[in-house]
Amino acid sequence: MTEAPSAVASLPVERVVRDVSQVLKGKDDVVRLCLIGILARGHILLEDVPGVGKTTLARALARILGGTFARVQMTADLLPADIVGGPVLDKKQGELVFRPGPIFSNVVLADELNRATPRTQSGLLEAMAERSVSVDGKSHPLPSPFFVLATQNPSDHHGAYRLPQSQLDRFLLRTHLGYPDADTEMAMLMAADAPPTEEVLQPLLQQAQLAELHAAVDRVRVSTEVAAYLHQVVEATRASGDFEIGVSTRGMLAFARAARARALVEGRTYVVPDDVYEMAVPACAHRVVVSGDGERETAEGLLRACLEQVEPPS
Repeated sequence: MTEAPSAVASLPVERVVRDVSQVLKGKDDVVRLCLIGILARGHILLEDVPGVGKTTLARALARILGGTFARVQMTADLLPADIVGGPVLDKKQGELVFRPGPIFSNVVLADELNRATPRTQSGLLEAMAERSVSVDGKSHPLPSPFFVLATQNPSDHHGAYRLPQSQLDRFLLRTHLGYPDADTEMAMLMAADAPPTEEVLQPLLQQAQLAELHAAVDRVRVSTEVAAYLHQVVEATRASGDFEIGVSTRGMLAFARAARARALVEGRTYVVPDDVYEMAVPACAHRVVVSGDGERETAEGLLRACLEQVEPPS
């Protein structure tokens, strides 16, 4: 087996999961998935019904990462300038100067993203894709690292707008929490004290360490056989009559980056077929368009069917 580099050895996966579990019980798998997205330099979309802990998870991850944090409550009357900022009059200088908006933070929580209008949602597009914003023809780079952790309610809820495909494609991973299991909820009911908040958490990944881990993900090897397996899964979505649009080339590259990050989280410097299999749904299900009016569950089920049609390399 290839010897793991120092970046892998210093990755505090179990401590991150343990610490976040103090404020969000029973969701260790989701926390691991979010950590994979962060190591892959990706933005993460947490989708589920209200009240299952989406905002708690996003806040907890922001605390673990350290750096600057901003929360934007997305509402129907929010404007793009409320997110990216804009020119304001400097009374001392007597001229307009650019005042940065909350997007100029290391970690941005876009809470209930699909409650904002499509115009405001589009204000995040350039920031998420280019890690910069343009105001009055001038580009302003965002701080590094920069992550968007967005939450959204199901689109059939009152006051929610369906996210356009171009917006969804900016997220590396999409996942959902679901309800806690019965034992976890019973433990919460019987607890004498209120559960701790994310304020008890301490940063575990400093910016220098995070940069080292990002570079380590880039060095994770993908063999020709595993790359061919991943490509066959992508091709299966394009050939399937169940999808109007399959996974794009950009989506394929994001899929591969997520598989590399999972390998690193698992303590390996190379990708195995299991990394591809496990990352297919969270990395690709939101990038495909189901024929007809399919929802998230339909897309995920059809994508799993495509996975079963492709034989992984031995």
